[in-house]
Amino acid sequence: IYASDSVLNQDIIVFNTCLQKSGFEPMGIKKSNTNAVHIQIDPQMKDEEYRMINKPGLSLEIRGGKHGVFHGLMTLWQYKQLAKSEATLSMPEIHDYPAFAWRGMHLDVCRHFFPKEFVKKYIDMLALHHMNTFHWHLTDDQGWRIEIRKYPLLTQKGSKRKESLLGKSFNPYKGDGKPVEGFYTQDDVREIVRYAAQRHITVIPEIEMPGHAMAALSAYPIYSCRKTPMEVMTTWGVSDDVFCTDESTFKFLQDILDEVMGLFPSKFIHIGGDEVPKVRWKACAVCQKTMKMNSLKDEHELQSYFIKRIDQYVTSKGRNIIGWDEILEGGVPPSASITS
Repeated sequence: IYASDSVLNQDIIVFNTCLQKSGFEPMGIKKSNTNAVHIQIDPQMKDEEYRMINKPGLSLEIRGGKHGVFHGLMTLWQYKQLAKSEATLSMPEIHDYPAFAWRGMHLDVCRHFFPKEFVKKYIDMLALHHMNTFHWHLTDDQGWRIEIRKYPLLTQKGSKRKESLLGKSFNPYKGDGKPVEGFYTQDDVREIVRYAAQRHITVIPEIEMPGHAMAALSAYPIYSCRKTPMEVMTTWGVSDDVFCTDESTFKFLQDILDEVMGLFPSKFIHIGGDEVPKVRWKACAVCQKTMKMNSLKDEHELQSYFIKRIDQYVTSKGRNIIGWDEILEGGVPPSASITS
């Protein structure tokens, strides 16, 4: 295998790594006119478009846009796995490009923690199937999984729960007695983001707010409405405890987002925004004062106010927010995108 453009050398390294993981010998990297795979950038092609041309007995040529050549190599990897029993590869010409610009998968590491090597394996599977976006759900009621250096209790306390709900034993509650813990250091995150980028995959982090925040509030209850000690949730479902809407909470979340945006170069930052009960806000003097000061008629508009504040901050840093479709409640910022 060889490349006409040195910028493609990393793609060859990743491709050979993929072959080895599938039990194949890596291809030798040298120029040859026979029995070789020749890859090259075609500036006339779309970013993710590629064309594979088979010249029987001579070579296989893969031409494509800046991401297209890699997708061609992933198709070759697929073909190699299908043709394990064959000594040679024979295929017709393939011309391929995506129907959709965003092709992604989601992984929730909060309810069930997955170690770094599993996350890398997951990314390999995304690459194999021509996905280009990895939505990494890093915080929720049942666990906080990303190191934030300014607020160490988020991982010291928020990344641990004493057990999980056993089956569907909500009432009466029954736990499984098995502690769950784990988080990714900032070095882990950088490594995974770099690993994904080498596979032409963008990592979108999700930091949940204003609801699904019990893990964070167990570490820093001062940012809740009740300001009382609480634990990381051991059940599934939705908690009434959410982030308060006072200024100190916004500062806390902005500090977190600063560190997150420093780790993830993605244009989009997912801020969750779904399943936000209004019970605590209704009973919270601070939240009611926020509503009055900003002429908000109800708690749905308070949720919109919260999301717009976060949107303004993220946008000021040159990024854009995504939220689950509940952020539409009470009005949505025009620059926001929706995961529906």
